[in-house]
Amino acid sequence: MKKLTAATLALCIATLTGCSSSDDEEELVLPEIVNQFETDVVWQESIGDGVQHYFSRLTPAIHNDVVYVANREGEVEALSLENGDTLWQTDVRENPAFWPWETTESAKLSGGILQAYGKIFVGSEHGYLTALDRETGEIVWRKTMPGEVLAKPAAGDGLIFVNLGSGKLLAVHPDTGEERWRFEQEVPPLTLRGQSSPTVANGGVLLGLETGKLSVLISENGYSAWNAEIASPKGASEFERLVDVDTQALISGPYAYAIAYNGNLAAVDIRSGNVVWKREYSSYRDLSMDSQSIYVVDSDGVIYGLDKTSGIERWSQPALRGWYLTGPTVAGKYLALGDQEGNLHWLDKETGELVSREDFDSSGFFIEPVVAGDKLILYTRDGEVSAVKIPN
Repeated sequence: MKKLTAATLALCIATLTGCSSSDDEEELVLPEIVNQFETDVVWQESIGDGVQHYFSRLTPAIHNDVVYVANREGEVEALSLENGDTLWQTDVRENPAFWPWETTESAKLSGGILQAYGKIFVGSEHGYLTALDRETGEIVWRKTMPGEVLAKPAAGDGLIFVNLGSGKLLAVHPDTGEERWRFEQEVPPLTLRGQSSPTVANGGVLLGLETGKLSVLISENGYSAWNAEIASPKGASEFERLVDVDTQALISGPYAYAIAYNGNLAAVDIRSGNVVWKREYSSYRDLSMDSQSIYVVDSDGVIYGLDKTSGIERWSQPALRGWYLTGPTVAGKYLALGDQEGNLHWLDKETGELVSREDFDSSGFFIEPVVAGDKLILYTRDGEVSAVKIPN
């Protein structure tokens, strides 16, 4: 089974359109804006070398006044939300270095962080899922999974649900890691690198599949309740037929929202699996929403605001096309998202207008900002963790 990273995907697109990727990069210029406010950085800390240039979904997790972060090498830290002070630090490698100058094999952490049931859960490309005590950082258990853990696990109904790169979804007990059931999906010969994080609600587990479907499994036993088609493969080449649903499904009221690469954004009735509406958008980045709208960054980096009830487009913002944006995060009156050069962009969520930008002088953002009370937590590829105030 072949996997495409986002960078490889961009190169493929450039090749198919006959463009030079180096020329495209030279032509990319950020739009000039006059900042309506300055980004207020409360604190900044570093967690090793971060994730570097590797594919990663190591999203910071928040619980009360603590921020949990991890780097690819294997370090997991708990930081104070107030000032960034380290509360505890654990190396989850089986044989961590004893001396500072020693080198040891990377844990290749890639999927997480989930906090639930008094624990922190993080997975790796080596196929390990590790549970740590949330208060102390002590390792509670480590289990081998039948595949890479590339997506953040999910919690609900007394279980932890882990979606694996091998096409399997496992339900495990949070206290022991004991497997309760597994589900196996059909996996096409070529897929994007990454899987959707499961969503747990109303006794079911929603899972985006690499076949372009959104599936609901009964959380107690893993039996399939229904499948909804978000996208169907089209085109002559394997690349054109990619329809992975790699984003986490969002739930609002009776509807679930999901988006596919080379496909559609769709609203699906949770009870029946019937598609309520479907709109032609393509993305591999997570969605966000508020009470009225759903926000999308498409595969080209164009940002959209759509009516949640009908799917009708309210606005679009193409000025950041080609900048390898993160998913969008709703932060008060604004949307916040980062790019591959380390810029944090703020948009008016009602109009899509670019209202402010801050350069974090880093190797770039790879994961969407995370809301923590009146702050946003940012994480860059080189391991810089920042807390910024959400503007009023």
